[in-house]
Amino acid sequence: MGHGHHHHVDPDAGDRRVFAAIAVNMGLTVAQIIGGIVSGSLALIADALHNFSDAVSLIIAFAARRIARRPRDEDMTFGYGRIEVVAALINYTTLIVIGLYLLFEAALRFADPQPVAGWTIVIVAGIALIVDVVTALLTYTMSKSSVNIRAAFLHNVADALGSVAVIVAGTLILLYDWRLVDPIVTVLIAGYILWQSVREIGPVIRILVLGSPPEIETRQVLDAVREVEGVTDTHHAHFWQMDEHRAALDAHVVIAAGRWDEADAIKARIKTVLHDRFDIDHTTLELECARHACDDAESFGGHTQEPKSATS
Repeated sequence: MGHGHHHHVDPDAGDRRVFAAIAVNMGLTVAQIIGGIVSGSLALIADALHNFSDAVSLIIAFAARRIARRPRDEDMTFGYGRIEVVAALINYTTLIVIGLYLLFEAALRFADPQPVAGWTIVIVAGIALIVDVVTALLTYTMSKSSVNIRAAFLHNVADALGSVAVIVAGTLILLYDWRLVDPIVTVLIAGYILWQSVREIGPVIRILVLGSPPEIETRQVLDAVREVEGVTDTHHAHFWQMDEHRAALDAHVVIAAGRWDEADAIKARIKTVLHDRFDIDHTTLELECARHACDDAESFGGHTQEPKSATS
């Protein structure tokens, strides 16, 4: 499993960048909404709502970053790192709701096109494009190591594309008075929001429901453990992600007959293989003597569960 090397930003410097990104996005949101109301542009208001969702996303990410740095304690023995994954789930879910709402509003505008002031759209969207680029620059480095900040960064890239689309719409309205371009652009923005959110929410849900890390072949890991000298089998394996960057494994390992006195050394060799080949550092291994190993054990999970009868 290759997590790679992550380029971390100093926490305090990172917090300042996120706070600055929040400030410029909130200011832009207000300007876009006012511009959309004055011009009558639904596309501009759509872009403002997307931008506002980015600002909220950054606020949630900012809070999650600070909570995630708390040390583990008796209540949260794994630490608080997964709070960032929860925050990402909230952000993507909100984006999906916004995308669906924009599609609904665009459908109404298709049925009843409204006059739109093209120059206002072009000017405000141009300012939005500049702010989106600034925000992306503020969050780019942090996006490499945080699912939260990466979501916010991708949202700002989407915002920049949305702003370009709005500028094009305003230009076409100025040149040809083509009012339908406004809801068409709204549909494009909403479609991009939905596509991006659905694509990104899957890995977040996978972490929260304790799915195995997608970067590793779990059977390959078990085969590698079985190849360790002194091991005859492994079963009852559970793989999961503790957070975005740390994978974990617990499993039963069967020690070959006559080699129980080497159990500690064998366990150490297994941990080395897991770390060096698969980047799995958090492991819990239950060792079993070959003569007393579990019967009928599955490779993954526990014993096969038979459904209980109605009379039991």
